Amino acid sequence: MPALPLPPQHPDRAVLHNEVHARPPEALSAPLALTHIVMQADAAGREASRAHLAALLRDHHLAPPDAHCVHLRVDLGAWRLRWELHTEFVTWTFTVALEDGEWDERNPPPSALQCLPQAWVAGLPGQALTAMHLWVLPARSVPEGGLVRHLLREENLVASTVADGYGEVYTDFCIHADGYSRMVLLTGSLTPRRLGRLVLRLLEIETYRMAAMLGLPAARAAGRELALADNELAALAEAIRSASRNDEPELLDRLTRLAGKVESQYAATHSRFSASRAYFELLDTRIQDIAESRLAGLQTIREFMDRRLSPARATCEWAARRQDALSQRVSRISNLLRTRVEIEQQQSSQALLAAMNRRQGLQLKLQSTVEGLSGAAITYYIVGLVSYLAKGAQGLGWPLAPETTAALAIPVVALSVWWSLRRLHHRMFSATPH
Repeated sequence: MPALPLPPQHPDRAVLHNEVHARPPEALSAPLALTHIVMQADAAGREASRAHLAALLRDHHLAPPDAHCVHLRVDLGAWRLRWELHTEFVTWTFTVALEDGEWDERNPPPSALQCLPQAWVAGLPGQALTAMHLWVLPARSVPEGGLVRHLLREENLVASTVADGYGEVYTDFCIHADGYSRMVLLTGSLTPRRLGRLVLRLLEIETYRMAAMLGLPAARAAGRELALADNELAALAEAIRSASRNDEPELLDRLTRLAGKVESQYAATHSRFSASRAYFELLDTRIQDIAESRLAGLQTIREFMDRRLSPARATCEWAARRQDALSQRVSRISNLLRTRVEIEQQQSSQALLAAMNRRQGLQLKLQSTVEGLSGAAITYYIVGLVSYLAKGAQGLGWPLAPETTAALAIPVVALSVWWSLRRLHHRMFSATPH
């Protein structure tokens, strides 16, 4: 078929389209033993995990993963490996096919870990967040009750039918003496692909349960800090209510430091609480996906999670809400104190302006007085000059005596000086911008 033209493509179209096929489940057939390990790691730890995987593949004469690989499934003969790179952790799932037979407390199935290179497993980069053994066994090969009670702690047993009744899952959510938790899945007539999806969901339930719980230590630590900040804020509010003007700068400084402390804690824990909330939602979805129903006399996984995880979940949500509420309260009190300071500053400014106006009025009056005296002085000097001119003019035939001439000149000179000063004032005020 000839190639047909395509319109311009979005640069991320292929990546976004293929996201629905990312990390697909693997078709599985019982009996199987799986060991699932989740290593919490930062960016450097995730790159170290890639290098650790590459070393394993080189030992088996296989090509190492490229720099952009975030998911890999590989068959290493005696066992298979599923490796996934996530934002906060790396998952390693090892699968070993078991021989058909009957399994009981005298003949328990081996774990997948027993088939792995022990030194290589011990060197997995990061810190183990989850480590679990999962056995997937045909229900017909397990005598009723014996093996499950041997592998799991009966007093903590949680069980349910899953996959619409085609399987039974048992676990105790306990860490056993070897440091691993355990889960047993007894299957009926499940197709390999449906069994693969079910196993993947069970592994994700344990992964997301532990990832969601990472917010609990942060919530507890935040709770202690928030209690101290709450008490300090209450003390500040009471001090503000009875504070004088001289106390306000110190109170504003204390309030600003408290606001910085609250916001710093919020910034440090907000991403952790947001991640925990997302993991709890994924956990709810995965439990719903396994389609479980009750086994007589036993708690289901959903009931166990609702009962045991609800306090931790509520603690994380409460800490996040309390942080928001405390931040808002600090902001309100800060605004109140700043408003009070601003009002007092405005009152001080108004009093200062009134004093300046009074001083300006006095200056104007003083200036008017000085100008009057200046006009009299100018008139006196000009009249004196006129008198001297009159004395000199007598020799040239000026008919009036100098004293008479000076007396007649006084009103003319005074009027001229007053008019000149008024004109000068008018020009100055006209030239001054308003």
